[in-house]
Amino acid sequence: MSEVMTGQSFADLTLPAAVLKQLEKMNFTTPTPIQIQAIPALMAGANVLGEAQTGTGKTAAFGLPGLSLVDAKLRATQMLVVAPTRELAMQVAEAVAEFGQQIRGLEVATVYGGSAFGPQIKALRGGAQVVVGTPGRLLDLLKKGVLNLSALRLAVLDEADEMLNMGFIEDIETIMAAVPNTSQRALFSATMPPAIRKLAKTFLVNEAGEQPLNIQIAAQEKAKATIRQRAWQVRGLSKMQALTRLLETLEYQRVLIFVRTRSDTMEVTEQLQASGFKASPLSGDLNQAQREQTVSQLRSGRIEILVATDVVARGLDVPEITHVVNYDLPGDTESYVHRIGRTGRAGRSGEAILFYRAKERHLLRHYERLTNGTIEYFEVPNAQELSLHRQTKLQEQIMHTVAQGKLDEMTAIVEKMQADTELTALQIATALLAQHNQQRPLLVAEDPAPRKFAERAERADRNPRERRDRNERPERGPRDRRDANIEFDTYRIQVGRDHGARPQDIVGAIANEGEIDSRYIGQIQLFEGHSLVELPKGLPTAVVRILQRARVRQQQMAIELAPGEIITRSKPPRGDRPRGERPPFKGAPRARGARTERGGERGSEQRRSRRPQ
Repeated sequence: MSEVMTGQSFADLTLPAAVLKQLEKMNFTTPTPIQIQAIPALMAGANVLGEAQTGTGKTAAFGLPGLSLVDAKLRATQMLVVAPTRELAMQVAEAVAEFGQQIRGLEVATVYGGSAFGPQIKALRGGAQVVVGTPGRLLDLLKKGVLNLSALRLAVLDEADEMLNMGFIEDIETIMAAVPNTSQRALFSATMPPAIRKLAKTFLVNEAGEQPLNIQIAAQEKAKATIRQRAWQVRGLSKMQALTRLLETLEYQRVLIFVRTRSDTMEVTEQLQASGFKASPLSGDLNQAQREQTVSQLRSGRIEILVATDVVARGLDVPEITHVVNYDLPGDTESYVHRIGRTGRAGRSGEAILFYRAKERHLLRHYERLTNGTIEYFEVPNAQELSLHRQTKLQEQIMHTVAQGKLDEMTAIVEKMQADTELTALQIATALLAQHNQQRPLLVAEDPAPRKFAERAERADRNPRERRDRNERPERGPRDRRDANIEFDTYRIQVGRDHGARPQDIVGAIANEGEIDSRYIGQIQLFEGHSLVELPKGLPTAVVRILQRARVRQQQMAIELAPGEIITRSKPPRGDRPRGERPPFKGAPRARGARTERGGERGSEQRRSRRPQ
């Protein structure tokens, strides 16, 4: 929930008594700006178009009035929420279920891909009144005739811009077309790109031709002015070396570290724990009870560092977080705002630290514009500075111990050692210091010099001519979301056109199950019985195993590395060209049938606009 004070209470919004009773039990008393506007509008029967960032209380803005529309005695789907990812679907479902705890007979079902159909079908046929799901699985259930929307009273699209980025726009259009004309509709999004506005214009106008209530909650950029933003360019040291040095030298209370995948949360956490830090992962592998326990331990101080992915950390509200570290940069600028908003809570100051590579420098300018702030460039402590820090820290600890007194027994031991060994007090102290040095060196080895190619890459980032000389493409525009700094491997999956698969289906499965941002999913090429997809080099084994079990169109992906296969980017010799292949560049001749698509970049409307006429 947002901390914005409004002067109103939930009791002023004419919510049902059972809902108000539960809100009081949850200590929710003050609604946020979007809740003040959206709740009365939805309860009055209007459609709503809400533009607000994550963390402003959007779930309650549609969840609370949605529950007021539900008849718990009617065993049928009455409220439908479409979310872009499995994690967000689960998060929304858990929130709505908690809001409705005092409503006897209320059932909330969560449906998403990559999980067995059986339990989900059972929940729907059992008459769950609230259904929260991802686009692909909802569409499958609609086609099977299991999801019946005839009694639907409210349909909600949550995080619509994220669904657009993941290529789900066609699925959303199909789902919304199945919503009865008598149902209320609501669409919430952090941004409003043209495709989302077109969707809103198509589906949010009611039977009487009335336009939806357009609610715009301005980004709280001024509040983020208390957040200091600093950036370090990755060179010389590895990210992990830099991270441990920062954590050792920073004065922090709690730290939230953002990484790319759930596998990364485990790897980074294990290395931090090995270095003596109190760290824990927060990923989709944890159930709700485990997540709540982890957050509770963070608040209490048993854990000081949390390593998380974007999706799981959305909505995390721990005022004690003083630092956010972007170990991996996010896939889009909006996610950056969500990330750094986890610090500087409740009027406190905070600090956001970024690790970036030379080719990612342009992203920092976008971050500055979006946050209306300035990013400072800095260097992590070098070996000499780290050595001095450790020596100073040890000296302070020794002085503190001496100041506390009660050292008579230790003094007697030292005196006995002197008498028994004829060693001086200085020699004994030096030997003890040497033992301490073996555990954590007080004299750190000199840092390696930055590699020459890294220095050249930095120069090329500033010099377009040198970049062209190195046969590199210039900075990619907004139509190409793939990270230019990522190297890819080609993988083969056992799902193709014969199974009804589309590029957005593959992107959705990989993004949801592997927690891989669509920015890091490269080219996708569809064949009849299989497909090829580009994923980042060095994909962790744990992620590959998860993706092997993931399903697209009810078909197991069975993903495997395909080093001998190459995704076509230009017209190959006729004999080598897959039948019906669509060239991936504008203006090239296109054979009939198949297509090669960029993963997770654009919606169906944009793909159609690129097709040769």
